[in-house]
Amino acid sequence: MAGDFAALCRKSVDYHDDLTRNIKTVRVSQDLFDDLADDAEEARIAIAAENALRIPSLQPFITRPFDYGTVISYSFESAHWQQTRYSDGRDYGVWYGALDLKTTVYETVFHWHRFLMDSFPDETAEVIGERRVFDVRCDALLIDARDDKSREPRLIDRKSYAFTQSFGRYIAGQQQNGVLAPSARCEGAIAAVFNPARLSNVRDKTQLTYRCAPAVDRVVVERTAGRAWLSLSPSELY
Repeated sequence: MAGDFAALCRKSVDYHDDLTRNIKTVRVSQDLFDDLADDAEEARIAIAAENALRIPSLQPFITRPFDYGTVISYSFESAHWQQTRYSDGRDYGVWYGALDLKTTVYETVFHWHRFLMDSFPDETAEVIGERRVFDVRCDALLIDARDDKSREPRLIDRKSYAFTQSFGRYIAGQQQNGVLAPSARCEGAIAAVFNPARLSNVRDKTQLTYRCAPAVDRVVVERTAGRAWLSLSPSELY
C-alpha cells in the first residue's frame, strides 16, 4: 500500500490562499453578565473589569478562548483527537477546511444529519443547528490529490475511512503539511492540514442555520436567518 501512497504524493501545490472552516456555534451568544448587571451602566462596568483581567494576546483571533481560539488549535489538541477521514484519532489530529463554502456545507450536513439519525431517528419536529464559517489563510506545500478520485476511488469512499486513515498516517510520518483531496460528499475539494503552523489569519465569513426533521430526508440551509439558501437531501450524501 505504501506504493499507492507514494503515487498519490507525486503531485504537490504551493498553496497560498484561504481555506473555509465550518464549525458549530450559535448565531446570538448569551450575555455572560445578564445575571450580574441590572442596567446598562452596571453591564459596562462588568465588561470593563473582565477586559482588564484578560491576558492580552498578539493574535486574539487564534489564541483567545471562547471566541476564535478553537478555529485552528482545537483539531490539534490531543484531548480532542478523534477518528476522521485522515486520522484514526490515536497519534495526531487533522484540521479540515474546504476550497469553497458549499463544500463545507455538504460535508458538515452529512456529519450533522448522521448525528441526528443516531440520536433522534424518529423525530419529526424540526431540529436547528447553527454554524459559524471562517476564512483561514493557508501557506503550505500541500499534496495535490484532487484529480486522483477516478484512479484511486478509495479517496472518496463514503462508507470506509480505512484507506484514507492509512494514507493520513503515511502523510504524518513523512512530515507533510497536508493534502488537497476531492470531497466524498460533492464535486468540491477539501483540505486536510497536519501542521497548525501553516494556518493563520482567521476571519469571519458568514453564519449558517441548518434545519432538519430527522425523520424527513431534507436539510434546509440558511445564510440569512429565516431565508432558505440551499436545500439538501442527506440520503444522497451517504
